[in-house]
Amino acid sequence: MCQLLGMNCNVPTDICFSFTGFQARGGLTDHHRDGWGIAFFEGRGVRVFLDPKPSVDSPVAELVRQYPIHSLNVIAHIRKATQGEVRLENTHPFQRELWGRYWIFAHNGNLKDFAPALSGRFRPVGCTDSELAFCHILDTLAQRFPDAPPTPAALFEVLAGLAGAIAAHGEFNFLLSNGERLFAHCATRLTYIVRQAPFADAHLNDQDVTVDFSELTTPADRVAVIATTPLTDNERWEAIPPGTLISFSQGAPEETAATGASAGAAEKVTERR
Repeated sequence: MCQLLGMNCNVPTDICFSFTGFQARGGLTDHHRDGWGIAFFEGRGVRVFLDPKPSVDSPVAELVRQYPIHSLNVIAHIRKATQGEVRLENTHPFQRELWGRYWIFAHNGNLKDFAPALSGRFRPVGCTDSELAFCHILDTLAQRFPDAPPTPAALFEVLAGLAGAIAAHGEFNFLLSNGERLFAHCATRLTYIVRQAPFADAHLNDQDVTVDFSELTTPADRVAVIATTPLTDNERWEAIPPGTLISFSQGAPEETAATGASAGAAEKVTERR
């Protein structure tokens, strides 16, 4: 399975520590060697780095690992190809514009018999099921809310329904962000941790690296990190139940909804936190 990594914070934060462990999963501690990518939101702009090479061998990944870009929302992906050749255009995360904001999307899984009708506003450049799903999500949002972006609650409700409907075609773990919130959907496996005061040491699973977050943070800082599997071995990570969509805002879970396995099973049970 592909590897997903996301970060949502209440103050701009760098992801160098988490990315150090994540990078190793692209050919060193795991067998995912079909490319990688990462996107950093900065204001209304986005820095996107993509490379079809394994992240463990990528000079671009080394640049990112040592470049302390500070961001409120980050999405990264290490690819194990299921649909689409190993090419730059098939490398996640994908980027599009909607309502005057950039959207970033990365997917882990495999969708079968998935052929949604698209209006033509959003079209895949590559040939992956992932990019097609992203275009379908944005196409649906644009048609549902043609004049202006919806409220956060309305947006979350539509995304929960879409996640359930698309998941009926297969495994649909994904991360999605518009720079304001980060949405995480678990179909099979996804975990997260919220780091806040009192901060402590953290040690990576995939590299022998430890950091003392108390030396790098203020008591008001809060950071949520989402990953396919836990990145550290001395912290408590929360497993997201399969069939669940969570929105993260200001470094913490904001809303949670059960999406079910199909459109008919999508439960609009929303919990405001």
